[in-house]
Amino acid sequence: MRLLFLVFIFLNSAFGFCQSAEFFVKNPVFKFPKAKEGVTVEHVFTVTNSGKSPLFISDYEVECSCTKAYFTKDPIMPGKSTLIKITFETEGKSYYQDRIIYLKTNTKKKTEKLRFKVFVEPKV
Repeated sequence: MRLLFLVFIFLNSAFGFCQSAEFFVKNPVFKFPKAKEGVTVEHVFTVTNSGKSPLFISDYEVECSCTKAYFTKDPIMPGKSTLIKITFETEGKSYYQDRIIYLKTNTKKKTEKLRFKVFVEPKV
């Protein structure tokens, strides 16, 4: 009985240490309406920390400098949300565009993704 109690305490402690932040976005893919080449389109994603520990977003990566992400570097506490603004400069781009923003986080996956799609009408 004593051994069973010690195993229970050990497992309970182990699960407590495994708590982590969890990145949640209701709609992680956004589709813009058609845009004319030369305009900047933007969208704001709402990110919620559905985990048990503070969520940190430290940096991001994108395919080209035409895409930017703006977010707080402050911790997002469990159950709280923050906004991430994404901008895309369409100058020099045309037709179907599909971009992924890779966010560096402290979640188990270490990298979380946001994505947008837009059809850019080229200049005449």
